[in-house]
Amino acid sequence: MSQPDAAGDRTPPAPAALQLASCNLLNLANPGRLFYDNQEPYGADEYARKIAWVGAQIRRLNADVIAFQEVWDEAALRDAVAASGLRYPHVAAPGAEQGAVGTPRVAIASRWSVRELNSHAAFAAAQAVAVPEIGEHSAFERPILEALIDMPGDRGTLRVLVAHLKSKRPKFLQDTAGEPLENRDDVAVQARATLRALMMRAAEAAALRVLVHARLAGTREPLVLMGDLNDGPHAVTTQMVAATQAIAYDRAARDTALFHAVDAQTDATIRRDVAYSHVHQGWPEVLDQIWVSEEFVAASRFAIGDVRHVEYFNDHLQEGRDRVRSDHGFVRAQVLLR
Repeated sequence: MSQPDAAGDRTPPAPAALQLASCNLLNLANPGRLFYDNQEPYGADEYARKIAWVGAQIRRLNADVIAFQEVWDEAALRDAVAASGLRYPHVAAPGAEQGAVGTPRVAIASRWSVRELNSHAAFAAAQAVAVPEIGEHSAFERPILEALIDMPGDRGTLRVLVAHLKSKRPKFLQDTAGEPLENRDDVAVQARATLRALMMRAAEAAALRVLVHARLAGTREPLVLMGDLNDGPHAVTTQMVAATQAIAYDRAARDTALFHAVDAQTDATIRRDVAYSHVHQGWPEVLDQIWVSEEFVAASRFAIGDVRHVEYFNDHLQEGRDRVRSDHGFVRAQVLLR
């Protein structure tokens, strides 16, 4: 009897569903730790309630890879992950291992093996931008986290970038002691301070674009960007990072573009009118986002999987202000690998 050839002996791997999520945790810090001068540290009881709430959200999301923002202490994140009752062998918040200084950090939790973990603070050469009255903005306020993760079933690696760009909060001038140097009630001053914040966020978006392009150009390794971009998906700053609109006049731009997971999802039954992650002065916004490279876009000839559906977990935003809960909704995307 003839034997089947080697190719005939191979059984194609079963499809694998990947769950990816992003969560802004609103100042997750150790009890007694002063994270902002104008906010009281968490007491033991408040800390316990926050850890329990965050743990319950992690359990509800049940994602394979979770990107976090606003982590002051890695130890607090580990407490929250443990409170979920789920197993994540890899939990890291670079820069917050001994407590973050100045600004909170981004973080990651992964069920899969993490091959590499890097943190990017300084912009690439020539990316600094002069901000009025402040000077050069040449580094991310909250460094970008980059992780190279093994996908299940020997399907190769997934590159994950976690970002939290400069907020829209006006950047007022202050002295080294934190005292104001300008009249914050003056309309012209308010506009100027908002301009500074916008320029800082735009500079960070441009620097992140350089990083994304360098990782995608000429490769077929899938990349996912997750985080709080502090602007909507179609904002100029966000499109600086994604460059999706460039495809309209240059098809080759697909190689280094990113695609908003909400737009890329193939499950048309999912309603999009509830897709918001933050409410600012009564207006719902989509600040928390997941972007994927074309390897996770069904229409691409290079696709190794596709985004099936995206969900926003935002019911808690209607439950009133309480710093135990986050003031951001969470986003989860399911990717089905072929």
